[in-house]
Amino acid sequence: MEPLLLPFRAIRPASGRAHEVAAPPYDVVSTEEARDRAAGRPWSFLHVSRAEIDLPPGTDPHAAEVYATAGNAFRRMLAEGVLVRDGRPAFYVYRLDARDHTQTGVAAAAPVAAYTSGRIRRHEHTRPAKETDRVRQITAVDAHTGPVFLTHRPDAAVSACLAGATAGEPVADVVSDEGVRHRIWVADAPSVTDRLTTAFAGMAAVYIADGHHRAAAAARVAEVRAPAADHFLAVSFPADEVRILDYNRVVRDLAGRSPERFLSDLAATFEVVEAATPPRPSGPGVFAMVLGGRWYRLRLRDAMNEDQGVDRLDVSRLSRHVLEPLLGIGDPRTDSRIDFVGGDRGLAELERRVASGHWAVGFALYPTALADLMAVADAGAVMPPKSTWFDPKLADGLLSLPLA
Repeated sequence: MEPLLLPFRAIRPASGRAHEVAAPPYDVVSTEEARDRAAGRPWSFLHVSRAEIDLPPGTDPHAAEVYATAGNAFRRMLAEGVLVRDGRPAFYVYRLDARDHTQTGVAAAAPVAAYTSGRIRRHEHTRPAKETDRVRQITAVDAHTGPVFLTHRPDAAVSACLAGATAGEPVADVVSDEGVRHRIWVADAPSVTDRLTTAFAGMAAVYIADGHHRAAAAARVAEVRAPAADHFLAVSFPADEVRILDYNRVVRDLAGRSPERFLSDLAATFEVVEAATPPRPSGPGVFAMVLGGRWYRLRLRDAMNEDQGVDRLDVSRLSRHVLEPLLGIGDPRTDSRIDFVGGDRGLAELERRVASGHWAVGFALYPTALADLMAVADAGAVMPPKSTWFDPKLADGLLSLPLA
């Protein structure tokens, strides 16, 4: 089979500089949060990934000067020796430790051809505007700096290679502001790179967990820059180590209903029980809702018997039974009346948002199962937007893949 993941010559922080560079993913912090986090940190990768922080307040994040500033910041980090490029191709072992959870994956160059052919499988639609943002960023920096998070079915040969590589000292060891430890090892021995290349080539597919827009943008860049740009940066973790948290929703209003009327309408489809404390959903078909300062447990009647495929996902059920018919939200990707809250922020964030008065109601969902994600991708189907929140997140800046 054709290669699925390949070694590459990474650009990465020089020895002892990783703690100065590592930054959260560009899309999990706002401009204001990025500016605060980068304050006093001249080499934070946020100066590349959120370059508007170095321009006057109010600058459009998608203005041409933002992308130019990002490219200049990246080149300056290289010129000053904060970032260096490895001399020979390697795989990179990336380990994340978050409290009681550890996952160890392989950072590699993923062929765009494997993405377009469907061996790197997707499960979400992308938005053209967000793709274009990533295309402009990649082109300005002349590198893929945001990794696509992949997952693969567990493989003994891959696991053995990773175990051997992590026996030594990592070349980067950073603890993020969120308390997640990021460690990276270089695996550049020809015997190891050959074994990993062969192991991944033998897989029928790997799956995009997070980063659909980055992968789609890479395909667009490759159309005009191939063969120099026919790979993108990816990190693949075994499926039995990947953790999915809930991805929750808040809605700005009740579409003209009173809270009492809304509860009455919900009762036609759900068992609705008020709860004294926030009731974390216990399984599929069970939701938590905060409304008017009170928490409720919603249990969908006959949830296990009603749906198949994508329809059986709780994100689909919430849209079909609540968001669309009761709240008038047909397309969550474009409707400004809905927002999404990652499960790492907890149910307290839903309660805080509703209590602020800016949002009328919040819903917590049971996390989507990885097996369901894979089944949807294998079937060539598409999951609803914001179906999964993978945690912990990869850092930006620890590894980059230059276009040439």
